[in-house]
Amino acid sequence: MYATDCLRVTPLEGGVVELCFDRTGEPVNKLDDKAVAQFGQAVAAIATHPGLRGVLVTSAKDVFIVGADITEFGRKFADTAETIAAGVLKANQIFVAFEDLPVPTVVAINGFALGGGLELALCGSRRVMSDTAQVGVPEVKLGLFPGFGGTVRLARVAGAKVAVDWVTGGKPVKAADALKAGVVDAVAVPAQLRDDALAELQRCIDGQVDWRAAQQRKREVVAGPDVSVFDGALATLSAQSARHQPAGEMAVRMMREASAVSRTRALELEAAAFGAVARTQAANAMVQTFMNEQAVKKLARSQGKGGQPVRQVAVIGAGIMGGGIAYTTALKGMTVRMKDIAPAALDLGMSEARRQLSRQVQQGRMAQPKSDAVLGAITPQLDDAGFDAVDLVVEAVVENLAVKHKVLGALEQQVRPGTVIASNTSSLRIDDIAAPLARPQDVVGLHFFNPVPVMPLVEVVRGSRSSDAAVAGAVAYASALGKTPVVVKDCPGFLVNRILTPYIIAFCDLVAEGADYERIDVALEAFGWPMGPAYLEDVVGMDTGSHVIDVISAGYAARMQPPARNAIRTLVAAGRLGQKSGGGFYDYDAAGGKPKRSASQAARALIAPLQQGANATLTDADIVERMMLAMLLEAIRCMEEGIAGSAAELDMAMLLGVGFPAYLGGPLKYADWLGPARVLERARALAPHGAMYQPPALLVDMVAGVRNFYPVH
Repeated sequence: MYATDCLRVTPLEGGVVELCFDRTGEPVNKLDDKAVAQFGQAVAAIATHPGLRGVLVTSAKDVFIVGADITEFGRKFADTAETIAAGVLKANQIFVAFEDLPVPTVVAINGFALGGGLELALCGSRRVMSDTAQVGVPEVKLGLFPGFGGTVRLARVAGAKVAVDWVTGGKPVKAADALKAGVVDAVAVPAQLRDDALAELQRCIDGQVDWRAAQQRKREVVAGPDVSVFDGALATLSAQSARHQPAGEMAVRMMREASAVSRTRALELEAAAFGAVARTQAANAMVQTFMNEQAVKKLARSQGKGGQPVRQVAVIGAGIMGGGIAYTTALKGMTVRMKDIAPAALDLGMSEARRQLSRQVQQGRMAQPKSDAVLGAITPQLDDAGFDAVDLVVEAVVENLAVKHKVLGALEQQVRPGTVIASNTSSLRIDDIAAPLARPQDVVGLHFFNPVPVMPLVEVVRGSRSSDAAVAGAVAYASALGKTPVVVKDCPGFLVNRILTPYIIAFCDLVAEGADYERIDVALEAFGWPMGPAYLEDVVGMDTGSHVIDVISAGYAARMQPPARNAIRTLVAAGRLGQKSGGGFYDYDAAGGKPKRSASQAARALIAPLQQGANATLTDADIVERMMLAMLLEAIRCMEEGIAGSAAELDMAMLLGVGFPAYLGGPLKYADWLGPARVLERARALAPHGAMYQPPALLVDMVAGVRNFYPVH
C-alpha cells in the first residue's frame, strides 16, 4: 500500500491498516525530517484507503521511536526563532492530520517512546504499552521542551500536573506509572503487545470504547485547568535554574497560557516558545553535550579494543579511596585483592566497601545476598599473594614519588609481563612514575575522582612509553566499571586538574586583592557552579587541594604562580583543613546529618592580614571573568598541546570531573559561545593580572582564521 525506508503501511483484515515504523539499516526509529515527511505521506495514503475502519501503529524495531534526530538540531537551531517555530508548526500539521483521521488509531509502544516518539503516540486515540517499555519527554535535558505538540496533548490526555511534572522532570517513566498517570490506556506483556493493541482497536471499531471523545478532548481547552499547578511549578523552579536553564520555566509559562485555548492556538503557542528556547545558550550547549557524550562513548569502545579482558584486579593502597575503587570493581563482577602495609588502612578500605553496600541495601537497590557476594569478592591482604594472576593493578598509595617508585618496583616482580599497572595519581607525571621501572610500557595513569562510586569520569593517562595495549586495557576496565574514560596525554595535572589550577590560583589572587571569599562563592554559584571555589576547597580538603595546586603549578612555573599571600596555605598552616577538620573557609554544623556551612569569622581573621593595603574595586562580573577566563585559556592550551584528543573529550571531562556549569557545555563550547575574538580581547585586557592570561597561540590563530572549536552551521 505504501512503503519507504522509514516505514510501511500494510492493509490487514476488516478495514484495518498497520503503519509500521521500520528504518532501513538502523537499529532504532527516529523522527528526522525524512521520517516526518514520510509519516505525512503515509497518513495521506491511509486517509484515502477504501473502506478504512482503523489504524494500528507499531514498530518493527526493539524500540518504538527514540525521538528526533538530534544531529539535525545544530543546522535547524542556527535559524531565527521565527523560522524554527514555523518548521515545528509545519511538522505539527502532519501530527494533527494523523490525530484527525476519521477512524480510531491505536499505538503499540515497545521499548522506548521518547520525545517525539511519545508525542506521536499521544496523537493516537489509544495507547497500549509493553510492560517492559518506557516513555517520556526528556527534552529538558537538552535545554528544550517538546515541540511536536507534547506539552499540549499531555495536559489534555493526563492532566496539567502530569504534563508539568513530565515536561520539567524529563525522566523516563515505566509502564505501570504511565498507566496510572493516564498517559497510556493499557499495558501488555511484550509477546502479546501487537495482539492486545489490535484487540483494543477492534473494541474502538465496535463502539465499545468512545475513541471520538478521547480525540475531542485534545482539541478543546484543558478541562477545568487548575492554574495553581502551573504557579506551583514556577515557584519550585529555582531562580538560578530558570536563569541558566530556562526551558522548564518557559514550558510551564507557555503551558499555563495554552491550557485555556484550543488545540490549534495551543500548538501555535508551543511552536513560538520552542523557537525561542531553541535559541538559548543552554539549548545550544546541552545539545552539543549530548552529541559529545555519544562521541566520547563511541571513542571509548574503539580505544578499549585490543586490551586483555580484566577479570582480576589488585588495588594497592587501601583507605577510603582504595576501598571505593575495590567496591566499584567488585560491584561489576570482578574479583579484587586489596593490599596495604597497614592493617588499619585495610580496615578502613573494607569499612568503606561495607558502607557503600549497606547504603545500596537500605535504599532497596540491592538484596543482602548480592551485597554479601560483592563484599566477598574483595580480599584484604598485607602481602602480594595472588598478584601473579591479576590482569590489572590500581596503585593508590600516597602522592610521593619515592614511595610510588618503591611500591611499583616491587610490584613489577610479582605480576606477569603485560599486566596493566595503573597509577591513581592526581598530580605526579606518569613518565616520572614509570622512569625507573623495568616495564614502563605497562604503566598508565588511571585517575579516579572522589568519591569513586559516584564520580563518572576516569582520566586514562598515556605516558610517552605507555603501550597501546596498556591504554586499551585501562580504557576497557574503566568502561566496565560504568565510568566514562577520557584518554589524555601525560603532563603535570593531566587534563581536569590542570585546567582547574588557574581557576583556584585566580581565586587566591582575588582574595589577596581584597575580595571576600564568601562573595566569590556566591558569585560563582550564581553563575552556575554547584559550589564556589572556597567551598570546593573545604570539601576536597584544604591540605590535599593545596598540595595538588603547588605540585601542578610548579610544572607551569612560568605562568602559574600562586600568590605569596595565599589564603589556602594560611588556613592549612592554622589547621583549618575544611570539612574533615570541622572548619576551613566555613564552619560546619553536623547536627541533623548533612553539615551546614556558615562563613567562618576565624577564617576571615586569619585572611585579613593577607588583604592589608588591598583596595581593588571588583564587581561580581569581574570576579567571574577573572576565574572563568583563566580556566578557558588553560583549556585552549591543552588543545594546543594535544593533551585531549578533541574538544568533545575535553568538555566532557570538565563537565563530569568538576561540575562545570551544564548550560555552558564545557570550557571550549563556552569559548565558542563568547566567540574566540571576544576571548582574545578579554585575555589581553586581563594581561596585567599575570601570565595565566597570556593568549595561547592557538587562540590567536583561531581568531585570525575565523575558526571555532565546534562546527558553525
